Amino acid sequence: IKITLPEFCCRCPRSGYPDFATIYLEYIPDKLVVELKAIKLYINSFMNRYISHEDSINEIYGALQSKLKPKFMKIRGDFNPRGNVHTVIEINSDQIYR
Repeated sequence: IKITLPEFCCRCPRSGYPDFATIYLEYIPDKLVVELKAIKLYINSFMNRYISHEDSINEIYGALQSKLKPKFMKIRGDFNPRGNVHTVIEINSDQIYR
């Protein structure tokens, strides 16, 4: 399953400025799949949170991994450049669990 979430937003913990990203979620489900409205609401809950790029992607990965227990999962957060820095954070389970 591949899901793209192009309107991710969180706030920089230092400056308070908004950080925008596209989140790419790819996973092989075991018994559970994420409902699209649920993932949308969860992703939108970051909009007014002061959280770093790395922490936001780590938190999303951890939450989905613990709830879905997929056979494989990869999340990529492609953050818009700000201050001449373009950040891409990627986490994957590195193997398929059977």
